[in-house]
Amino acid sequence: MKLNPMILRGALRTIILSTIAAGLPLAASAEVFTEGNQVPAATETLKAGDFVWEPERAPAGPVLLVVSVPEQVAHVYRNGVQIARSSVSTGRPGHPTPIGVFTVMEKEVKHESSIYKGAEMPYMERLTMGGIALHAGQLPGYPDSHGCVRLPLEFSKLLYGVTQKGITVIIADEHSAPRETVHPGMLFSPATPPAADTKLARGQFTWTPEKAPSGPVTIIISEPDQQVYAYRNGVEIGRTTVRNVAIRGLHVYSALDGVDAQGKRKWIRVDGKPAANDPNIAEMASKAGIADGFYAGLRSVVVPGTTLVFTDKPVNADTQSKPGFKVLGLGQVASR
Repeated sequence: MKLNPMILRGALRTIILSTIAAGLPLAASAEVFTEGNQVPAATETLKAGDFVWEPERAPAGPVLLVVSVPEQVAHVYRNGVQIARSSVSTGRPGHPTPIGVFTVMEKEVKHESSIYKGAEMPYMERLTMGGIALHAGQLPGYPDSHGCVRLPLEFSKLLYGVTQKGITVIIADEHSAPRETVHPGMLFSPATPPAADTKLARGQFTWTPEKAPSGPVTIIISEPDQQVYAYRNGVEIGRTTVRNVAIRGLHVYSALDGVDAQGKRKWIRVDGKPAANDPNIAEMASKAGIADGFYAGLRSVVVPGTTLVFTDKPVNADTQSKPGFKVLGLGQVASR
């Protein structure tokens, strides 16, 4: 069978662009699927039901999922490298999908909604006790769910196979094209000493890694709380106060496997903001007054795939600044 030259050129262009974005050698190739059919990667935009699955880019390591509501696309990172993206369908008007940072609380291959009787939710991965979950479902090409994130069936099977309870899921209301940076490494790199002034106003921190000896790690720095939180497998293992931390917006990074010439950890940015919006990490580190013990604890748990979040929203579920924003908050309400 003779290939259409226009389709072939489009396929090559998509592969080249995706490999450049991921920082991988051009020898890597992409596979784009529709529901049940493999098709050429003819365009950069995924149609409803399409997904890209490239697990060979990072065969092992922690998984991070970023769902972009405006794009209606989910991006999957493993060990800090993007291995997949998929079309999705999020909440329709009146039933919005909550924005924020979550962990997978529960997984079930066959699940039926307890709110919408008889509604099947195959390959369900629960994000909240209020019933928000990732699961297979119909994808009409626009937001149409009751708040969940619907995925193509075949993609949901593949995703289910590489995730575990406790992984971080970020649902963003801004575009999520990745951009590599080493800026966060200025705070968490072994080559960077902690801030000299550790005499915090409250001078306290907690560090209890034994509460969750293993699992995916998420570090959150909250501007309104003026605190740093460390979670492993969805369990808080540490917290400390900071000062003079000024953050605007949501900034999300995933740690890559490797360091730069100065020994700083390499990260990939997954929220798509321009460089001008990066937090000034060097200045923040010098003024924050992070306690030596807490800083050493952070350095010991940062591994490839660790998620780092800077936010201008409070982390404490009791101090949410507006409805709908949840940062690892579990509301005890009826579950789906």
